[in-house]
Amino acid sequence: MKAPSTTAVVRIFRMLALAEAFSWAALLAGMYFKWIAKTTELGVEIAGPIHGALFIGYGLTALVLWRLQRWPFLVALFAGFSAVLPFATVLFERWAESRGYLTAAGAAPAGRQAAAEEERSVREPAGEETADV
Repeated sequence: MKAPSTTAVVRIFRMLALAEAFSWAALLAGMYFKWIAKTTELGVEIAGPIHGALFIGYGLTALVLWRLQRWPFLVALFAGFSAVLPFATVLFERWAESRGYLTAAGAAPAGRQAAAEEERSVREPAGEETADV
């Protein structure tokens, strides 16, 4: 069986981040009707298992991206913690995208890539060629 590409995993991660946030909203609405309005438990009975499945899927996908994208431990920890707070998965996904943690396979995050390019330019000034001896 062929493993999915990093691009596919990133796409799945983004969809799960959004779906997990919507499931939080549904679960919170269900809890309102169950505990505050005291009218029905149906919202919790439906949204609870859906949210649970999306929570687990998001967490597993984050673990896969941690390995594929070689995220630092702290980034993976924030990804996991974001699933615990309502709607934080969307915020984490946007943050990770802006920092370059959701890029194509093999590409370094934007900050690290810029630092590597700067380091190369310091070692090899423009206009000078290095000869291999």
